[in-house]
Amino acid sequence: MKIECASMGKTRAGEEVHVYTLTNAGGLKAKVMTYGATLIAVELPDRNGKFENVTLHLESLDGYLAGHPFFGSVAGRYANRIAKGKFTLDSRQYTLATNNGPNHLHGGIKGFDKAVWQARPIESAAAVAVELTHVSPDGDEGYPGKLTAKVVYTLTNDNELKMEYTATTDKPTVVNLTNHAYWNLGGIHAGNVLDQQLTLNADRYLPVDDTLIPLGDPQPVRGTPMDFTRPETIGARIGQVHGGYDHCYVINQQHQGQLTLAARAVDRKSGRAMEVYTTQPAVQFYSANFLDGTLKAEGVTYTNHYGFCLETQHYPDSPNHPSYPSTVLRPGQTYHQLTVHKFSVEK
Repeated sequence: MKIECASMGKTRAGEEVHVYTLTNAGGLKAKVMTYGATLIAVELPDRNGKFENVTLHLESLDGYLAGHPFFGSVAGRYANRIAKGKFTLDSRQYTLATNNGPNHLHGGIKGFDKAVWQARPIESAAAVAVELTHVSPDGDEGYPGKLTAKVVYTLTNDNELKMEYTATTDKPTVVNLTNHAYWNLGGIHAGNVLDQQLTLNADRYLPVDDTLIPLGDPQPVRGTPMDFTRPETIGARIGQVHGGYDHCYVINQQHQGQLTLAARAVDRKSGRAMEVYTTQPAVQFYSANFLDGTLKAEGVTYTNHYGFCLETQHYPDSPNHPSYPSTVLRPGQTYHQLTVHKFSVEK
């Protein structure tokens, strides 16, 4: 196993950006960039031993700086949407940026995806890792409290990529962190993901309004095109879902905070498979409905449904729904969540 560090260039403000390459004994690689704590590559073999990057990415730092749809970045301070950019905490109302129609999305105009995180490599006999830290000041994008956030990406010899998040605050605030990787298990030269197979360990999901804000309590998926409790191709019923999939699924979790299987995806052509385990209560399944052909890499144009996202998280708009699992973090508490991606090959 090994870990390597290289410069990727500088931001427009002159901050140096590095990329860390984690490699396990079997040759599987994960590459993480300090800008946005962004996962820019996961290189996996297919059933014939051919390695390809299975996460959508851009080819240069300038490409990321020009703007992108959160390709592999950490979304925060609050991943997903907060209705009308407002929430009340301890009888005080806070106003955030509205950067997604009438709503707040993924931390605002300058969220965690646009910060340069401080990195520290970690090596052991069983794994290689990189720890990334970002300090978000009190009032950042309208959020209360100085928040210190960390994410550790760990690659093991069991072909697991672990993402472990922690955060502390000096004032009551709300926190919901996730990684926003776009997966294409066929590799980016394979075309869209509509024929790739997905299973979600979720009997319920959150219906949403036209701006993708939850309408209320979770509803059963059974008998609807939202049902992935059994393996189904992503494209089989996508035409029945207005705009495509961008919905929060409630994971069938026996105990709150327990590491639980959330999803399994398979590309039957290449044999590549991925299981996602998480301590989070939900996973946002997004079918890359807004990729429109304006972004490219390696000669490939990213068009509609060219990837899929499985964003482990708390529910969208939780600060405005007292019945949802709480996203409130108070001084003296530590936010903690773990998500594990386990890769394999089917013959």
